[in-house]
Order: sequence, then structure tokens, then C-alpha cells
Amino acid sequence: MELGWLLWGTAVLLLLHVLMELSPTVNFALRIGFYCLLCLVSSALAAVACLLVNGGRTVKNMRIIRAIVRTFKYFFGLRFEVKGLENFKVEGPAIIVSNHQSVLDMMGLMEVLPDNCVQVGKKELMYVGSVGLIMYLGGVIFINRKSTSSAKMVMSEVAKTMVAENVKVWVYPEGTRNCTGDLLPFKKGAFHIAVQAQVPVIPVVYSSFTSFYNPKTKLFTSGKIKVEVLPPIETKGLTSDDVTDLTDRCFSTMRETLLRLSGRPS
Repeated sequence: MELGWLLWGTAVLLLLHVLMELSPTVNFALRIGFYCLLCLVSSALAAVACLLVNGGRTVKNMRIIRAIVRTFKYFFGLRFEVKGLENFKVEGPAIIVSNHQSVLDMMGLMEVLPDNCVQVGKKELMYVGSVGLIMYLGGVIFINRKSTSSAKMVMSEVAKTMVAENVKVWVYPEGTRNCTGDLLPFKKGAFHIAVQAQVPVIPVVYSSFTSFYNPKTKLFTSGKIKVEVLPPIETKGLTSDDVTDLTDRCFSTMRETLLRLSGRPS
């Protein structure tokens, strides 16, 4: 009986391997499915560890989450080449902004995430099972993107909390995933926070994923991701009148870096 199950299991695995080799669609679906399952299972395990070690919602839990997520890259054959981590070493709080490409961004985020740093995420993620639970325990700040007034209130509170608790806040200024290999126009919320709190903006740029990951063409293979943490942009002395210029400067610098890291002409 056990031998029969073993033979059937082996046959299924061989069939899946053949299908993955023959069909990019099957390969993509299986790899994404495994990634989602890995996120759910790992989040559940991490949540238990966070509750046992730190007792509840705190940014300290990000250390546990970071350690677990950093192992994901080995399952998918991804390599990270990181430069500029010393630019995170600024005294006090800061706003960190980065490009946002896909569901795989979590791996890139945890690869470089500094201590005492929380993320801003859409409120809907709070209800995604164990993933939402671990985000809550890690101190993620949830905003309702459908309510402009609510989002503004949260952003105002973020500025106060950031200074009071001496934490860095990670924001995706594009506001949504963008797997085109370029940048979408930046929303100004993160830059308003930086100016309001008079804290520096630290840009982080990830090279384009399009050479190994593209949902439209069902591409998902192994690959290398280049990451560059750029020097902080000071906001001391700036006012709300300077937010547009600050946003444009940051966008221009990050886009130039993105194209360079991705091997594309600017």
C-alpha cells in the first residue's frame, strides 16, 4: 500500500515537472501558488513566534519576519546584489520610498529592511489570513486608499508617531504595483509626511523584474535583483510649498537609477 502511494506520488511529481518544462503557464501558476502557500504557512509560524517573543503588535517583530522571509529567495533561485546600506544609518526617523513591482516585493523589502522600520500598506491586506495577521503584529500602518480624508488623517498620524517613537516608515509612492520596468508617477503623501516631520527621504531602487518575472507573459524563473539605497534627501527647512519639487526630484533620481540598474538607456 505504501509502495503504491510512493509510486503515485513520484508519478505526479514527474508529471508536474514535465508540465512546468513544457508550459510557461503551468510553471508560472505552480510557482505563484507555491509562493502564496509559503507566505501563508510562514506567516502563521512567524505569528506564533512573534506572540511568544514580543507578546503582541510591535515593530520589534519585524526582525523575526525579516529572518524568515529572507529564506524565500532560495526556493525561487533569486539573488540580491545590494549597495548603499550605509545610507540607512541616519539618526532618528526617516521616510523610505521605493519602487513597487509585484507580489515578490516582500522578498526584496526584507532583504534590506533596517531595524525600527514599519511599512504603510492598504487596509485590504489586513484581512488576508495569516499574512494580514503577521503584518498587523509587525506594526504595518494600514490606510484606506478609497477614502481620501481617512488616508490623510492616517498620514498625519504617521508623521507624529514616526517622530514620537523614533521609527522609519517605508512607503511605495507609486501607490500600486507596476511591472512595466519603469516608474508610475509618484503620489505626494510620503513627501508631505517627510516635510511635516522634517525628516530625510531615503530612496531605495530595485532593478526591473521583467527579465525573470512577468505575469502578462506567464514568466517566472530564477534571476538577479540589484538593489541600491540612495543617499538621504534632507527636508529641514522645507514647507508644503516645496513638496511638489521634492517629489519630482526624488522621482527623477529613482527613475534614472532604475534604468541604470536594469541595463536600460535613460
